[in-house]
Amino acid sequence: MVPRYARPAMTAIWEPEARYRIWFEIEAHAAVKMGEMGTVPASAGKALWDWWATAPKIDVAAIDAIEAVTKHDVIAFLDWVAQQVGPEARFMHQGMTSSDVLDTTLNVQLVKTADILLDDIDALLAAIKRRAEEHKYTPTIGRSHGIHAEPVTFGLKMAEAYAEFSRCRKRLVAAREEVATCAISGAVGTFANVDPAVELYVADKMGLEVEPVSTQVIPRDRHAMFFAVLGVIASSIERLAIEVRHLQRTEVLEAEEYFSPGQKGSSAMPHKRNPVLTENLTGLSRVVRSAVVPAMENVALWHERDISHSSVERFIGPDATITLDFALARLTGVIDKLLVYPERMQKNLDRMGGLVHSQRVLLALTQAGLSRDESYRLVQRNAMKVWESDGQLSLLELLKADPEVAAALPAEVIEDKFNLDYHFKNVDTIFARVFGA
Repeated sequence: MVPRYARPAMTAIWEPEARYRIWFEIEAHAAVKMGEMGTVPASAGKALWDWWATAPKIDVAAIDAIEAVTKHDVIAFLDWVAQQVGPEARFMHQGMTSSDVLDTTLNVQLVKTADILLDDIDALLAAIKRRAEEHKYTPTIGRSHGIHAEPVTFGLKMAEAYAEFSRCRKRLVAAREEVATCAISGAVGTFANVDPAVELYVADKMGLEVEPVSTQVIPRDRHAMFFAVLGVIASSIERLAIEVRHLQRTEVLEAEEYFSPGQKGSSAMPHKRNPVLTENLTGLSRVVRSAVVPAMENVALWHERDISHSSVERFIGPDATITLDFALARLTGVIDKLLVYPERMQKNLDRMGGLVHSQRVLLALTQAGLSRDESYRLVQRNAMKVWESDGQLSLLELLKADPEVAAALPAEVIEDKFNLDYHFKNVDTIFARVFGA
């Protein structure tokens, strides 16, 4: 985790003290249920929670010192708690294995991160929706292969992003549900030394569902799906960031990141206004996606368990969620403050002498009785003249002056095919699909 790209609420989930607090809650809830069942004295769970009620500080350094000797993090934690609570603490962890604590804790943490990320996506969706409505009918050029294609509106670009992040949200809700499981099943997951009722009790207290078959670990296909969804969200972030970066190029300049007073774009060139935020988002997206393959490789563990996944998750858990949280917040700021230039959009629309209307003339010629191939040939030969003139010639005028085109289409019909508003007649329909009626 790099502090430069981290926000406090998400970072706090992964702090050692926060992790140890979840560990304690799992152990204490298990002790309470075991006490109710007579597996351990009822006083054990009470002693743990009585100590907890004093709001003790978790001494991370002391636990680390014990682990330096034991070479086992869970044992070090149990030893430290025992030093604080006293003899009753010996009943902690009865019949449990380390993975019961570690895996359940990880899933609690992932659920907490998902909740923050869902709030992040909601904020981003609100910003995108506002800009979509603001520019619902702002004409701009649509591009395919980076080349002028046909007119769209800037609002439609935003609506497309809204629909995409809405899908991201649904996927994250599903991934959150899938990873929200608890395992308190003991060594190799057979419940030989811990009753399944304990698992059910702990799961309920921690806001999780029981894992149907946990072996000695919670199956990592759940986590693979979770991180895969984070990777898809990161890709959607990059997609929108790249759109802004392209639109900010000097030759295009249809939109750009907000440039604050006193901001500097270059150490050498005072005139520069660089898309640094969206370039940063492209890089951060790569970092989040880098967690996906390791998470998938964690699925194939040996037999009932090994710990080859453990070191991986200590990296990708914090790094992917903290980075994605920051990236979503940054993208929300970019969209919220994005500078949009409708006049430049119109100028670019007009840049190539009406070429963007070529399809309408093609279709009109086919409807007038010409073959599609012949219609294409007539329009293309005039369009290429405009292209080669760098937009100095007018496609409309060339078509009206072309004898073969004029023989099939009256001048007023050709002129009608250059009506920009024609392209936007279904914008309301698209918006209703995306945002509702």
